[in-house]
Formats: sequence, structure tokens, C-alpha cells
Amino acid sequence: MKKLLIAVIMTGSLATFAQDRKMKMEEFTPEQRTELQVKKMTLELDLNDKQQKDLKKLLTEQSKKHEEAKAKREAAKKDGTKPTNDERFAMKSKMMDEQIAFKSEMKKILNEKQMTKWEEKRENRMEKMQNKRKEMHHKRQ
Repeated sequence: MKKLLIAVIMTGSLATFAQDRKMKMEEFTPEQRTELQVKKMTLELDLNDKQQKDLKKLLTEQSKKHEEAKAKREAAKKDGTKPTNDERFAMKSKMMDEQIAFKSEMKKILNEKQMTKWEEKRENRMEKMQNKRKEMHHKRQ
């Protein structure tokens, strides 16, 4: 269950990578969000032009997949249908496969030093998100 939560958080963290506390990313188009993500990563990781171009392509593809999955979840929620255990397993397995593929592509784009820094930042974001979820859970009880 813990691994599943981490996988969900990783996917969500990538979608909100460029999120600024003062504004919600949902207010931007997918293209604008991708552009902001690339710029932020360029500043953090000192990306060259080719890396920026490759990263933008990768994030655009990921954003499309994320939007499709979100639309499917919302449609199912609207219909009131819940996935079976096998369907949930398949969705989670597919999500983890996509995360593995994303990380593999990131390794192709970034050099070793950049990859290490990116992974550290991702770990920090995941920890913050987990802490926020814990705080919200304690407030509800």
C-alpha cells in the first residue's frame, strides 16, 4: 500500500512540478504548465537548449497521458462506477510502468549530476506532499 501511495504521489508530483504557492497550476493550459516546468527545471538543473527541447517533448507527452487518465477517472466517478480489484491493479501497474519509462527517458536527457539533483528534488517534493497529507488527515479526525 505504501508503494502504491508513493507511485500516486510521484505521478502527481510531476504534474505539479512547477506549481507556485501563490497560484494554482490548474489556471494554466497544459502547454503553459509544460513551459513553466521546463523553465523551472532549466533554472534548477542548468539545462542546455537540446535538453530543454527534449524535456519539453517528454513533459508534453506525459501531460497528454495525464489528462486522458484524469478524464477517464472523472467519467467513471460521474457514472458512479468503481473499478474492480483487477482494474485497479491494471491501472496502478500501468502507472508504474509509465513512471519507469519516464525515469528512463529522463536519464537519456540529463547527465549524471543533473539526474542526481532531479531525483533529490523529487524525493523532497514527495516527502512534503506526504507530510501535507498526514497533516490534512489529522485535521479531519
